[in-house]
Amino acid sequence: MDKKCLECGDTFKGRVDKKFCSDYCRNAHNNRLNKDGKNLIRNINNRLRKNWRILEDLNVHKKTKTTKGKLLEKGFDFSYFTSIYTTKAGATYYYVYDQGYLLLDNDYYLLVKKDS
Repeated sequence: MDKKCLECGDTFKGRVDKKFCSDYCRNAHNNRLNKDGKNLIRNINNRLRKNWRILEDLNVHKKTKTTKGKLLEKGFDFSYFTSIYTTKAGATYYYVYDQGYLLLDNDYYLLVKKDS
């Protein structure tokens, strides 16, 4: 049975469930469909990766104190983090993967690293 490729429109033969004439057409079709979502995800992942690198560079001893100004100077974006942890005492830590930060007084931050 001849079928038409969903991407290029060429006819081809193959299995009953086959939708594309080649891997190239299958990849091109899926890339076109997912383009917008991929860009959004890529941008968010890049932002998270940059924040993680900044925290890791500043937090060489697994527990360090720094200023908000120093974080901002390096390009840290407080809008992007992967999880929030609130202690029993009510302190809220924001994590970017295994690197975390806690707002202290006077625009200081405590940087921490989770043990693996």
